[in-house]
Amino acid sequence: MTDATKTFIQKHLNDDVMQLALHSDRYPDVDMQLAIRQITGLQKIRYKVPFFYESGDILFPQHISVEQSSSEITAKYKSELFQGNTFADLTGGFGVDFYFISQHFKSGIYVERDEELCRLAEHNFKVLKIPQYEIHQNKSEDYLDNMPEVDLIYIDPHRRSETGKKTVLISDCEPNVSLLAEKMLQRSSVVMIKLSPMLDIHQAIKHLPQTTEVHIVAVDNECKEVLLILKRNNLINTSECLYDNTLIKTRNLYKSQQNQFFDFTFKEEKQSEPAFADEVGHYLYEPNSAIMKSGAFKSVATRFNLRKFHANTHLYTGEYLIDNFPGRIMQVSEVYGNNKADLKIIKEKYPKANVSTRNYPLSVDDFRKKTGIKDGGNDYLFALKTTSDKNIIIVCNKIN
Repeated sequence: MTDATKTFIQKHLNDDVMQLALHSDRYPDVDMQLAIRQITGLQKIRYKVPFFYESGDILFPQHISVEQSSSEITAKYKSELFQGNTFADLTGGFGVDFYFISQHFKSGIYVERDEELCRLAEHNFKVLKIPQYEIHQNKSEDYLDNMPEVDLIYIDPHRRSETGKKTVLISDCEPNVSLLAEKMLQRSSVVMIKLSPMLDIHQAIKHLPQTTEVHIVAVDNECKEVLLILKRNNLINTSECLYDNTLIKTRNLYKSQQNQFFDFTFKEEKQSEPAFADEVGHYLYEPNSAIMKSGAFKSVATRFNLRKFHANTHLYTGEYLIDNFPGRIMQVSEVYGNNKADLKIIKEKYPKANVSTRNYPLSVDDFRKKTGIKDGGNDYLFALKTTSDKNIIIVCNKIN
């Protein structure tokens, strides 16, 4: 990269890259294609991976590789799960996960089939000062045939189809990790697989019966990824009993407040018998997105001694404030029915509010159209069905 190109990148770091591309003829000394790629990449990772952004001389691949890479907060979470002598990342990509995992191992093996990504990794790992690493341009399934034994294998299979659509089934990923699981566990006693947050967890475990743990990772209450932890001593785990005892770890990671953790097993969820609410208590509790994804609808109620509104209404109520509840806590101010008179009162009293619907005949948009209530303000309306099949509307104020 020439000095002219470097200067141009720094000067136009916050500019619209489309506009810059249209006026490329004004800058004959600038490698505009490279500059646009760098500016786009830096804009992408400024908040997603701030450590890379601040590293100065990182070079960027094609747009899709940066887009699919882990964020810094999720990469750090993964990196803190294991440590040892050597690990292998069989789908190296842009190298975000590789870098953070490398901080807990003496050496790392980066495997990537794309030649350009391998060249960029060679440059970027020197910039990032990773002490010991190997780079191998190869398909993960081919490299597995002759790879040395390591303490951890990490793999993040490609999750887009040939048409560009996101895939959610393990069998649609590239490579198909269900076909590689046994071979990976011959090379490492522990395998960590990153999968789509849209994945069906039950189906994933059935396809990968070596799974001992599932980590559902959300950031600021938005599900980002599902991690499967496979272990060699679970190689022939196909029994329903062991499936039920798979540990599910929900993690809601926050950038500016305390993280929320909730662990359970499918067995606990099956055996939980929550109480149901006949009346609305002083507080309303809404589990975070990681718990909602996990399906821990009954166990979260029994663990925190809360009453559930309905078998299919995943909201809860109680008389006492539970500060460590893993989700949003609302203080109930009013409760209304669902008739025309009540809806008219709500519309007049709360012309602007944050609306949520749970197991309710109308969507949020349809509810707003029907009532004319605009989005915003400090009041929260929850329209839901109760255990007696009545539709009610609860007015709340947010506590956390």
